[in-house]
Amino acid sequence: MNGAIEISTGNLAIGLIFIVIAGIMSVIHGLKLEKDLTIGTIRSIAQLTAMGYLLKIIFSMESAVFVIILFAVMTFFAAEIIKGRVKKQNVPYFLPTLFSVQITFFLITYIVTALIVEAKPWWTPQYFIPIGGMIAGNSMSALAISLDRLFSDFKAKRALVEMKLCLGASPAEASSEIFKDALKAGMIPSINGMMGAGLVSIPGMMTGQILAGSDPTEAVKYQIVVMLMLVASTAIASFIVLKLVGGRCFGKGGNLLV
Repeated sequence: MNGAIEISTGNLAIGLIFIVIAGIMSVIHGLKLEKDLTIGTIRSIAQLTAMGYLLKIIFSMESAVFVIILFAVMTFFAAEIIKGRVKKQNVPYFLPTLFSVQITFFLITYIVTALIVEAKPWWTPQYFIPIGGMIAGNSMSALAISLDRLFSDFKAKRALVEMKLCLGASPAEASSEIFKDALKAGMIPSINGMMGAGLVSIPGMMTGQILAGSDPTEAVKYQIVVMLMLVASTAIASFIVLKLVGGRCFGKGGNLLV
């Protein structure tokens, strides 16, 4: 099969029409999103272009150290973005989120590259960085949803939680239902993604490989791995971060801090 068709810079610029259309709609309906659209477009183009050149350099160097450093930077910004999506709280949750993200994403990425794809060495940049990036990118929203749900439920059900505490329940027991609901809220998007894969949409990994000229049946195998790893990363990372942050929502005396 033929490889991917190259897109010229001029043809790439045609894609800006889509942003112009979105901007016109924002102006007509008074959404006031023109500034965000402009900044978002400039940032995405600059960041993706920089990433492309950076990956080209790292691919040529073939160094495990640089691969791990880049992965650590990616997961750090993933945690920062999650922090930005969750309403500000008086409970510190950034470090637990960063710990959860880096440990979980690294573990899942390692299993996929080393044991499933069997890349040699396991840190081969061509596989490790894109797979790690997919995990980080797709799991960020789930973690933000879980944390936001945790905090909002603590606020909404504060009286119920405090009543359970007064009746002798431990903080974990008093917040068990809130924990379950927050975990479920974070996992639903990835499960819904599995439900619609191949029926409603052709997912990103499969689309990219097909556009690059890969055999569709081989692209399917990679996509199945991607769907499974995203569910696992979402479940594990959400569980860890909710456990760590949930404990910080209570003071030393068992009082609710949120």
